[in-house]
Amino acid sequence: MGLDFTAIDFETANGFRGSPCSVGLTKVRGGRIVEEASWLMRPPAGYDSFDHNNVRIHGITAADVAGAPRFGDLFPEIGAFIGDDVLAAHNAAFDLGVIRSALEVSGLPGPAYDYVCTVMLSRRCYSLVSNSLPFAAEEAGVPLVNHHDAAEDARACAGILVDIAGRNGANSIAELYLSLGLAMPRQQAFDPATDDLSKASFAALAGNSGNGATLVRRFQSGWPEEGLNPEPNLDAEPGHPLYAQTVVFTGQLSINRPDAKLRSARCGARTESRVTARTTVLVVGDGFVASDLRSGRLTGKARRVLELHDRGQAIEVLSEGEFLQMVGGADARGPLDGPGEAWAGARAPAVSA
Repeated sequence: MGLDFTAIDFETANGFRGSPCSVGLTKVRGGRIVEEASWLMRPPAGYDSFDHNNVRIHGITAADVAGAPRFGDLFPEIGAFIGDDVLAAHNAAFDLGVIRSALEVSGLPGPAYDYVCTVMLSRRCYSLVSNSLPFAAEEAGVPLVNHHDAAEDARACAGILVDIAGRNGANSIAELYLSLGLAMPRQQAFDPATDDLSKASFAALAGNSGNGATLVRRFQSGWPEEGLNPEPNLDAEPGHPLYAQTVVFTGQLSINRPDAKLRSARCGARTESRVTARTTVLVVGDGFVASDLRSGRLTGKARRVLELHDRGQAIEVLSEGEFLQMVGGADARGPLDGPGEAWAGARAPAVSA
């Protein structure tokens, strides 16, 4: 078996994962791109409002997709393109979550997929202060020109995976994961008529998300309240990008920090209130994007992280948008997925700011 897979990237209309408005797909055979496809689409009915923050990021408006098919009508073509391939995505929890939530709120079943997350692989194989797609793509030698164009993002994701496989002497995805001592993650098949809904879809159907949901909300002034640091959910999915990480927040977030900490802990992360030698992830609010690492528009905590990174401490900087993608969106609420549902979230004493 050669280095064969399909890379995928979605853009969404609002903060609910199940609101895809475009998708890009790149098929790789033997480590080379052999086919690409992309579509604009209308999100599922009832979840198809376009939030201005999302439009600002990807430039797609409701008018652009007015004549396009709904996601549920288009998915047979998307699924046929993927076939039985392993799916690769940069922050795969988000893109696989888009497929699941969009099908769930459309009332449609979904197939099982083995998948690869190039954020996780970038963390393991590169040494970057940010593993956001532009930074990882640049490291892989496939720099992005139009970030958030779904077709270009899928192509960059494919390039990252091919580069990481090459650096590890792997001729297939199976060889790569074997060499890294990792198990291939899998999203199981599901049917919303009989199976429990994902957390994001549960929240959307309960009216907590969907129309008007935002990926990043308006900045609000005021000193952020740190709150307590919850105990990490030990039953969380080990393949989640925040699992076993030590997360610190800085700047003003669109959600309050106690909520952000709770969502992190649900994913298996430990949260703290200041940057220390234990810190592995810093989430930056205030509208921060990865390019700010080069422009110098940073908080004191972020500058501290850059100093520690230069000294060899492996710390990753995330924008709030990237963080929210990982934990389900700005308005995601509802029961925990999978075996962690019984987690009580016991709280530990707060650490001073």
